[in-house]
Amino acid sequence: MYSVTYQNVNKHFGDHQVLFDVSLDVAAGEVVCLIGPSGSGKTTLLRCANQLEEISSGLIWIGDELIGVKQAGDRLEVLSEREKARQRQSIGMVFQRFNLFPHMTVLQNIIEGPTRVGRVKRDAAEAQAMSLLERVGLRSKSGAYPAHLSGGQQQRVAIARALAMNPSLMLFDEPTSALDPELVGEVLEVMRELASAGMTMMVVTHELGFAREVADRVVFMDQGRVLESGPAEKVLTQPADPRCQAFIERVLH
Repeated sequence: MYSVTYQNVNKHFGDHQVLFDVSLDVAAGEVVCLIGPSGSGKTTLLRCANQLEEISSGLIWIGDELIGVKQAGDRLEVLSEREKARQRQSIGMVFQRFNLFPHMTVLQNIIEGPTRVGRVKRDAAEAQAMSLLERVGLRSKSGAYPAHLSGGQQQRVAIARALAMNPSLMLFDEPTSALDPELVGEVLEVMRELASAGMTMMVVTHELGFAREVADRVVFMDQGRVLESGPAEKVLTQPADPRCQAFIERVLH
């Protein structure tokens, strides 16, 4: 499993700054839940780790490797798109929307990455996919199309698809926010299993009960800054920052 280090990361979209000198360490095997109001920069922070967004300044390490750049003498040199793609292969990401290919079956969705990108032989990819479907409780749905699955089932397939690339880090961007309330539990259960297996995870979530139960650490962000970080129980029950306290009270009540 990989660790993650953000060092003085800033991000601008044109004249609008969304991350301000963010520094954050996530240990290998640690589960960190990011909480905070909408627009606080949580999703952008995840997307920068996966290079879906390019940081404006600062540095990010995944494990011991710099992300998006490399040292060239006394300066940093931007990586080629091919090198960036290689780095992304070790990072799984699950989005709010499931982003499954609608014209492909569940099995085809899961093996697409390993066979096309990872050059895994089809038989091996299918065997792994069926094992992953077993893990997320959907082995019987391997031949179904996404349109025939519930939202919770689609999100579990999306998790299996991310795991098929054998990631060392999993990023979750509000994975239950698009689901009906009765479907949330089945997705959180898969995430609990991943956490108990020692996967390094960064999770943007409003599910404070899940964060309290699963997270090693909770990080509160507001207006592009990390305002509080600490053990889940402490941050969620005795927050030191007034804005964090007000946010938690709003969510709970």
